[in-house]
Amino acid sequence: MYIEVNNLIKTFGTYAASDNISFGIEKGRLIGLLGPSGGGKTTILRMLAGLDSPDSGDIYIDGKRVNDVPAQQRGIGFVFQNYALFRHMTVYDNIAFGLTVQKRSKSEIKARVTELIELTGLKGLDKRYPNQLSGGQRQRVAFARALAPEPHLLLLDEPFAAIDAKVRKELRAWLKATIERIGITTIFVTHDQEEAVEVADEIMIVSGGRLEQKGSPIDIYKNPLSPFVAGFIGESSQLDNPGGLKGFEEELPGTKAIIRPEFVEIGKIGELPTPLAAEAGIVRDVFFRGNSWQVEVQIGSQTISAYRSLEKDPLKAGDSVNVLIHRLYVFNDKHSRIAENNMKTDPMPYNI
Repeated sequence: MYIEVNNLIKTFGTYAASDNISFGIEKGRLIGLLGPSGGGKTTILRMLAGLDSPDSGDIYIDGKRVNDVPAQQRGIGFVFQNYALFRHMTVYDNIAFGLTVQKRSKSEIKARVTELIELTGLKGLDKRYPNQLSGGQRQRVAFARALAPEPHLLLLDEPFAAIDAKVRKELRAWLKATIERIGITTIFVTHDQEEAVEVADEIMIVSGGRLEQKGSPIDIYKNPLSPFVAGFIGESSQLDNPGGLKGFEEELPGTKAIIRPEFVEIGKIGELPTPLAAEAGIVRDVFFRGNSWQVEVQIGSQTISAYRSLEKDPLKAGDSVNVLIHRLYVFNDKHSRIAENNMKTDPMPYNI
């Protein structure tokens, strides 16, 4: 492993921002550090960078223990959420700053800065100042400045948080393509799951100072290892008594379940192919989601969410419907697993 973190602990007063966290990262991977605000993501990033010191535990980069290595000697590039550009410096001078500190020659600095201006799509902007740039352009300058000294590891703290939605989507694709081209090991912090799924090779989900799960976006989505991960990734509803649902009667009392909209098929009376396995429900609300309808439906005392194709007849609040639940993520205090509806014989459709 290129990065190894072993039993990392960091507390602030009574709060454990890093609670005995361990993980490894292979060289060249793009890792999304995902979780709710206050979960410990930025603390982990700052300890890797050397900006904060762990109370205990070890950090290894390329086989070398770096706990006592100063931040400026770790070979790490850091991009802050607020860009942290020097307002009195041009784009060129901002990118050149780290190279100047390293006392590189003028010709070497010029060659490197010119290369990065080209790489980051900033050609023609080198003489501008930060206040003359858009948010997306400023972020690219910050990215280029972090890359200028040729770091071995790149750390990004909420890199798109201060950018509007349209530009943010463009920058995600640009960042992923650029990092793949460079081949630098990169970790970026985000609380946006869509961003993490779209950009990262692997995701590490952190909550309450603990590493909940690490894996590919699709593996984490399909096989969550904890109730927190199941509820955090994707849209979901929680059910308190899954054993009361058709096809899930063997679930024990005290078991709870998380259900995602794509696990549910909803139809007007007589529309579903296996009505005996379906619950009776009442539509409470309907939302247009661009490529589908999202339907809030009440089953008994519980409300769940389902998707419905735009090609099917629309539903409205108050409609009586059949609700076929294909699968649940069920859990109790000790165990968690995926449960399939045992009353239906047809495979779960992909487009419902």
